[in-house]
Amino acid sequence: MADLTITEVSQKYRLKPDTLCYYERIGLIPPVPRQSNGNRYYNEGLQGWIEMIVCLRHSGVPVEKLVDYAHMLAQGDRTLAAREALLKEQLAELEQQRFNLNRSIKRLKHKIALYESGEIKQDKSYFEEYKIIDD
Repeated sequence: MADLTITEVSQKYRLKPDTLCYYERIGLIPPVPRQSNGNRYYNEGLQGWIEMIVCLRHSGVPVEKLVDYAHMLAQGDRTLAAREALLKEQLAELEQQRFNLNRSIKRLKHKIALYESGEIKQDKSYFEEYKIIDD
């Protein structure tokens, strides 16, 4: 993997150059080496960091927690349990979101079926089918 410029990295990972600079400024990625003209270049190791960050951001991990995670990584194996706990917490959050999405999809499909079958009439309450409190 070749060293890339900030423009190339931003295109590769679909991040704005400002985002990459921000990630460096807050310590989410290690300091990025610069060429003699001041331009940043991202080696294979930095690209790996960015890929990890993008993956965790897509998983919904907030930037603040990612900074904590990056600091834990820098501390080595003594933070293994804490890093695992952070990832497990995020997994639980994603599973709850999936549950909520599946429930919403099921309700919408049911409501659409009532419209398609003609069971929804003007004199019938639109809200009778929603029993969120009973979930």
